[in-house]
Amino acid sequence: MRTHAPPSAARSVSLAGHSAVVTGGSRGLGLLIADRLAARGCVVTLAARDEDELDDARAKLQPRHPQVAVRTSVCDVRDEAAVDAMMRGAHEAAGGPDIVVANAGIIQVAPLESIDDRDFAAAMDTMFLGAAHTALAALPHLRESPHGGRLALVSSVGGLLGVPHLLPYACAKAATGVLAEGLHAEVAADGVSVTAVYPGLMRTGSHLHAQFGGEHTKEYAWFSALAGAPLISMNAQRAAERIVHALVRRRTRLVLTPAARAADLAHGVAPALTTRLNSLAARLLPSGPRGREPLREGKDVASPQGPVTGRLQGLGSAMNEEAADAYNQRAD
Repeated sequence: MRTHAPPSAARSVSLAGHSAVVTGGSRGLGLLIADRLAARGCVVTLAARDEDELDDARAKLQPRHPQVAVRTSVCDVRDEAAVDAMMRGAHEAAGGPDIVVANAGIIQVAPLESIDDRDFAAAMDTMFLGAAHTALAALPHLRESPHGGRLALVSSVGGLLGVPHLLPYACAKAATGVLAEGLHAEVAADGVSVTAVYPGLMRTGSHLHAQFGGEHTKEYAWFSALAGAPLISMNAQRAAERIVHALVRRRTRLVLTPAARAADLAHGVAPALTTRLNSLAARLLPSGPRGREPLREGKDVASPQGPVTGRLQGLGSAMNEEAADAYNQRAD
């Protein structure tokens, strides 16, 4: 895994003696967060659904951090019993956990006319209920942590305003953000800090596993181009470092990328205007056929071949393609 820790990492607070769990830890942002925790001396348990991806992730992380144990646990965060068992296993193997990051998620990119309530249910099950299962299973351990437990729930800029063609995702991420802020109020007296994390677009290679509906190729083209554009998206290594730094500092709220901070400010100051501008943006996006068809993962969607759209998509997503190679997004 090609990662280059920022200079501040060498001067960061040690987490030696801590145990951490990261859901969605087999690839992308979750893998990078686990890397930054291990760099501080933290024993890390990577939790995800795919055993092969977890094995690949551990093979990438363990040689980089031979001073700590990197564990894996196959777990579907939609399954409350499975999350409870995973958290108990982490406790029995490594103590704690003292730090838990609820990061597991899915991304569905499609116009409203091409989705139905099943897509909303899938998003809520994975991202909101998955975060709730993770938090509730972790809290008994976090309350007992001698270091003072730390919990982070990863929402999104989509949780700050309704992003067109990402509506199920945005709804689930909004609920996750509210959960994080409510938990912070409820458990602060127990010595547990809760950080709500709102990333913007990041270059993690997530476009390969995002699910696309409607005009699949066109939806893939705009999403992958924006997700990899250097002036709009954020370097994922830097994002992971900032998230872990916020955890260490016990920050209540972290909004990443200038675009996400601008959206947060605009929606807070002028929500009606922001909603109208969102409507204008939606008109620029591809329309889709009415009726739900199966969503396709980005790795199964053909890239646009037009002389203009193909070149723009290629230029915009070039850095994201590199990130996909580095952050285990192409694991078989």
